[in-house]
Amino acid sequence: MASASMPTRHGRPAESWGLTMTGSDLGLSVSTLDRISLDEVKTLAGLFRERVRRAPEAPAYGYYDESTQTWRPTSWRETAEQVARWQAALQGEGLAHGDRVALMLGNCREWVWFEQAALGLGLVVVPLYVNDRPENAAYILNDAGVKILLIAGAQQWQPLVPLRSQLTTVQRVVSVQSIANVSDEWLCNVSAWVPAGAAKLQHAEAEPHELASIVYTSGTTGNPKGVMLSHHNILWNAHSAAHAVAVYPSDVFLSFLPLSHTFERTAGYYLAMICGAQVVYARSIPQLGEDMLTVRPTVLVSVPRIFERIHARVLEQLQHKPALAQRMFALAVSVGWQRFQHLQGRASWRVSQLLWPLLEAAVARKLIARLGGRVRVAVCGGAPLSPDISRVFCGLGLPLLQGYGLTETSPVVSTNRLDNNDPASIGPPIDDVEVRIGVDGELLVRGPGGCLGYWNKPEATQALIDAEGWLHSGDQAKIENGRIYITGRLKEIIVLANGEKVPPADMEAAIQRDPLFEQVMVLGEGKPYLSVLAVLNAEQWAEAARRLGVATHALDEKSVQQWALERIARQMSGFPGYAQVRRAALSLEPWTVENGLLTPTLKMRRGPILERCDEEVSRLYAGH
Repeated sequence: MASASMPTRHGRPAESWGLTMTGSDLGLSVSTLDRISLDEVKTLAGLFRERVRRAPEAPAYGYYDESTQTWRPTSWRETAEQVARWQAALQGEGLAHGDRVALMLGNCREWVWFEQAALGLGLVVVPLYVNDRPENAAYILNDAGVKILLIAGAQQWQPLVPLRSQLTTVQRVVSVQSIANVSDEWLCNVSAWVPAGAAKLQHAEAEPHELASIVYTSGTTGNPKGVMLSHHNILWNAHSAAHAVAVYPSDVFLSFLPLSHTFERTAGYYLAMICGAQVVYARSIPQLGEDMLTVRPTVLVSVPRIFERIHARVLEQLQHKPALAQRMFALAVSVGWQRFQHLQGRASWRVSQLLWPLLEAAVARKLIARLGGRVRVAVCGGAPLSPDISRVFCGLGLPLLQGYGLTETSPVVSTNRLDNNDPASIGPPIDDVEVRIGVDGELLVRGPGGCLGYWNKPEATQALIDAEGWLHSGDQAKIENGRIYITGRLKEIIVLANGEKVPPADMEAAIQRDPLFEQVMVLGEGKPYLSVLAVLNAEQWAEAARRLGVATHALDEKSVQQWALERIARQMSGFPGYAQVRRAALSLEPWTVENGLLTPTLKMRRGPILERCDEEVSRLYAGH
């Protein structure tokens, strides 16, 4: 493994950031804990002030400076100075305690500066997704009564201009990137809005259970609902998560999930602040692989799609390698998994594990190197990760922990631990969280992270939280040996014409193990058999079309259809016979947020997809 002093591809060497690997399994030292307790701070603004007081010169945030093409750190003291200046700008807008302000920009230092400035003044923060549809953003801004909106630049500004008359509460839009030739008083650039001189950091008095943020869940149907989270909700959740997975001041997070997603905001931002770790902002998702190699993070907060793509890429490369290399990879995963199970106390030692040092050097380290080579812990949430993919990463030595949560629970409910990790589960609940199984196998949750309810939606709040304080997750689960296992969704079960019930999400995840299938939706409600709408990976399909001797546009040819169904069947071999896919509609046009077929959190919007693909669906069931 490369040393910490190895030169990086972009900017300064990693060692100048104080990046040190940690983790007993790698034989490396760890630094001492520096967790800020809940007794010391009562609000999120109080947490920030305490971290600045404790370690003013320690690195807080790292970013890529385009002007010098180098990676640079920002200290906690420098961050506090910027927050004070942004507070002065907000104070000039005549806002009152409890007023709502919103952000619509990607992960960056300005996101932190604006949020901490607002929270310190007693304002309520409303995060928006940077790639959300303008009409969806307009709905949120109006529903929350937002007064100030911070945007990234022209890409967010231009779609909002036609909707200006609808945004009756927004009194100012501020752009981080300068927009030239702006004569509209409604818009100003941040360089003109934030005063240049020094300012004093403000701290308005706020109660722990006071509203801190309204986070809109990206519903797959209907308008999003605003989840009301208090200071204590988020503080407690980050603190409890830190007890489940230790984080050190020497740790480095690479932040690439949207901060508008509660998972990243709590686990990748506030947890790091509580523990004094540094957060480095990735440049973009397309550049994420390169940033991994440069920043070499020790903590990853991720969603399954990142691991799915790495896994698919590995399998694709293996297809072009000699049979010996393919057998070596399979052996490394098998022996590594045996070793992992033994270390977790779930299996006895086997003599085959003597091969591990060789297999680690020849296979495992090459995969781990793709993530920078120093990941001490990777936490995966937001959606289920296929057990087969978990097995590969855990077997090859990545400390991968799956967890579970909801925006409504701030969000973490449970997570596996490094010494108690069953990748098929979402782990035991974190401290102070109660769970039980309710009617129809629904997972019920009760704890300090439970939200205050939905903004302006009392009936939806009553449906979410019952009279005894149990929050209804909508997920089906079982609890065994203290661990939670998600088994399905209450509202996402397909009932076939013969009465058989099948879980589409499990099937979609299984089919997507094949790198050919980029996006998949299983159909069949009230029908005699299952069908699939599938978006193919363009590169994979181009290579497959060449081998099949067909044109790339020939997706409807009978031979192509049969070939695709055979590949789907291989991935679904573990499902019952009545749950097999009989027909498929193939496409190369991806489902995106921009075309309205994905939510901002990249979940499928089943209704709009079915509407868009109405003709294809009709053909799938023609004559039946």
